[in-house]
Amino acid sequence: MSVDFVAGLTERGLVSQVTDPELRELMLRERVTAYIGFDPTAASLHVGSLLPILQLVRLQQAGHRPIAIAGGGTGLIGDPSGKQSERPMLTEAKLAENLEGIRSQLERFLDFSGENGALLVNNADWLCSLNLVAFLRDIGKHFSVNAMVARDSVKNRLESREQGISYTEFSYSLLQAFDFLELYDRHGCRLQMGGSDQWGNIVAGTDLIRRLRGATAYGLTNPLVTRADGSKFGKSEAGNVWLDAELTSPFEFYQFWLNTTDADAGRYLRYFTFLPLAELAELDHAVAEKPQERAAQHRLAAEVTRLVHGATALARAQHTTEVLFEGRELAELSPEQMAEAFASWDSTELPASALGTPQASLAGLLAASQLVPSKGQARTAIASGGVYLNNRRIDDPAYLVAEADVLAGRFVVLRRGKKSYHVVKVLR
Repeated sequence: MSVDFVAGLTERGLVSQVTDPELRELMLRERVTAYIGFDPTAASLHVGSLLPILQLVRLQQAGHRPIAIAGGGTGLIGDPSGKQSERPMLTEAKLAENLEGIRSQLERFLDFSGENGALLVNNADWLCSLNLVAFLRDIGKHFSVNAMVARDSVKNRLESREQGISYTEFSYSLLQAFDFLELYDRHGCRLQMGGSDQWGNIVAGTDLIRRLRGATAYGLTNPLVTRADGSKFGKSEAGNVWLDAELTSPFEFYQFWLNTTDADAGRYLRYFTFLPLAELAELDHAVAEKPQERAAQHRLAAEVTRLVHGATALARAQHTTEVLFEGRELAELSPEQMAEAFASWDSTELPASALGTPQASLAGLLAASQLVPSKGQARTAIASGGVYLNNRRIDDPAYLVAEADVLAGRFVVLRRGKKSYHVVKVLR
């Protein structure tokens, strides 16, 4: 192999722990099969899943073979890592629905053809038919309860009387280790990758393969993605940022990345894009020299949106962003773009019959939207030129919103200053 997979990850800050430094040399000499597991708790993956997906893509680009496990078996149990309480159990029907959604998303990123074609497997195929007594006899005896209790994922829960941990979740580590053994036997898989919170589970698998097969298997973890201020990555004001365009629109997705802070932008560019390091260094310099231009954020949002949703969706998201936030006529947007853009905005409703009447006064709508505290202050703000209707400045304090102001037959957009927006939805 000519591509140095481990060094490439290391240069981008994507290696947290490796079980054996010999892994790098092995992957330079041979094609290695590696896997990552994906949690099927929803029918779509979210941006928190994007890093492991891209780890598999990078692996495949380096000439190795990726396996993605959709955890139909372990999904019925639940991984305690990083969880403050036990998750509700999924029904088999809901789990099947989730697995189908995840499967279709993974197929957009990975190539399933050729010598190093990706595999997508479901660990329910072997876990759900296990004999409990045989499993405890053959597998369970190789696990030390002392070592399992010492892991942070378990210890943190045990130390909290309110939360605790069930035997069901406590057994998760055994099942994940068995997955690794099964993939080693079935597909010659010698490497498991995952977030640094999976280190204990991964090491359990490498140890099990050593004990039962006398072979060396490896583990590699990436840092958990966080924001510079320590807050959780992957959520917006509307909640989870999903990879499914029906759950998080390409516009919202683009905005999520565009709103990245300067402190995070460089790191996220290394994690979530395939841009060369030299170009990333130039973007770092641009942020340092002219942070107001937000060059890194614009490039990050463009690259990741194109990767997940395609060039057409990216162009539409960029156009919507330019119209909304650069003071252009909102009528430039299609009804679909408006619906997508305004879906997560704060909104109030107005009957169509009120248009052109005092009930639709601009001052009253501003007060109802809470962009200003009262009608009196709204009139003052309008007279001073600080209020916009559909991105048009209005300076008449007595202005009544009429039918001609309604966009796409449904929307009226209020703005105070440069960044405070509110949408009025006209009911017909």
